[in-house]
Amino acid sequence: MNPMVIISANAEWRVVKELYPNLEIQHSPYGEISHLELEASHLTLFHGGWGKISAAATAQYVIDHFQPDLLINLGTCGGFTGRIETGTIILVERTLVYDIIEQMGDGAEAIQHYASSLDLSWLPANLPYPALRGLLVSADRDIVVEDIPMLIEKYDAVAADWESGAIAWVAKKNNTRLLILRAVSDLVGGDGGEAYGNIELFHERTKIVMRELFRQLPGWLSAVEKI
Repeated sequence: MNPMVIISANAEWRVVKELYPNLEIQHSPYGEISHLELEASHLTLFHGGWGKISAAATAQYVIDHFQPDLLINLGTCGGFTGRIETGTIILVERTLVYDIIEQMGDGAEAIQHYASSLDLSWLPANLPYPALRGLLVSADRDIVVEDIPMLIEKYDAVAADWESGAIAWVAKKNNTRLLILRAVSDLVGGDGGEAYGNIELFHERTKIVMRELFRQLPGWLSAVEKI
């Protein structure tokens, strides 16, 4: 198997380099690249950058240059207070990009165009670790409190990030298997976001999230290989 791991946010990538200080870093036009021997697996790591533009561009770059048979995106997401708990890992089955505003035509049609369903039939029925299967919505912004009721009513969403929707759309276009595991680093609700104005909290939670995701990663890879 030739797995490729994309890490999106700068804070997430910083934690990876702290976890594995001996990584030999190479450079590409889009981000840093390294290789990691993680138990029985040889992984290529790629820092894809934050936001939909970087996420889409780097996903296509990785597919074109490395031809991975499995693309993996690990990272954080923000959860909606009362809908999900901090630390919950989401195994993403569906994505949609919700910050599309179409005023000349059908806005719902525009959002549906960039929505993706991930084929996870290659994963075992018994997952190696507990994870919440479901939807993750994406936008090029942190969660806006006023958007939450709409996201719940329209899509039954529980969490949001910046990049998953773009990565999923590109992977599907290229018929590339994709595993997205995002853990809730912080919550946003009617009183605002617990990390808003407190970026140190986000950084601390990101360390916890990324350590756990990389601790679990060998188990996920082993589950894939056994199918």
